Amino acid sequence: MPRYRLTIEYDGRPYNGFQAQASQPSVQGAIEAAVKAFTGQQIRIAAAGRTDTGVHATAQVVQVDLERDWPAQTVMNALNAHLMREAVSVLDCAVAPEGWHARFSAKERRYLYRILNRPAPPALDQGKVWHMKKAMDAAAMHAAAQALVGLHDFTTFRDMACQSKSPVKTLDVARVSRVGDEVHLVFEARSFLHRQVRSMTGTLAEVGVGRWTAQDVRDALEAKDRTACGPVAPADGLYLTGVGYEGQG
Repeated sequence: MPRYRLTIEYDGRPYNGFQAQASQPSVQGAIEAAVKAFTGQQIRIAAAGRTDTGVHATAQVVQVDLERDWPAQTVMNALNAHLMREAVSVLDCAVAPEGWHARFSAKERRYLYRILNRPAPPALDQGKVWHMKKAMDAAAMHAAAQALVGLHDFTTFRDMACQSKSPVKTLDVARVSRVGDEVHLVFEARSFLHRQVRSMTGTLAEVGVGRWTAQDVRDALEAKDRTACGPVAPADGLYLTGVGYEGQG
């Protein structure tokens, strides 16, 4: 049974998260329905990560096990044909190497958070950015974010419903920069806790508008207490932008 690696993008707004649910639309459900329409198979796919309601992706990775050995281009084209009414698109398809798994073989996950930082609200990107009217200091946010890099107990930035066995994670990259009217936050790690990125983003935004200092961020991290976290950023501006595997980007 061949396993295919799909790279997909999606607009998270129409879906109640990635994970399939019986009574709610999901990204997983849309892909599985497309597979059934194409092959007749009722399958369960696996993904590199499960994004929350309203979170987007530009390069999510999923695996699909098919009974027939189809050319990868045929699989991609057929799935896209059946996804035309969905906010999901298959960008790339390849036959996966032996033993590869979308989730367990992943060595790195990359997220981007977009903050639209201007007085005027978004017209074209509504639901795809977090709008902040007050001017933000991206350099101060970047400096404060460096306290989060490395191996830490991220209990402060962990959602109460998180099912991870341990709050200890290694954050490899925390980068904040201004791109025109937007402030971009980039985070890279092997894995993240539930809503960790949105929790860190909301806290760093407090630094950006001058309500918190870099020391406040360090103190919040060291508190290992969820109540010490700043406001949690909305799902709107969050994107899964890439998954790294051994020997690949």
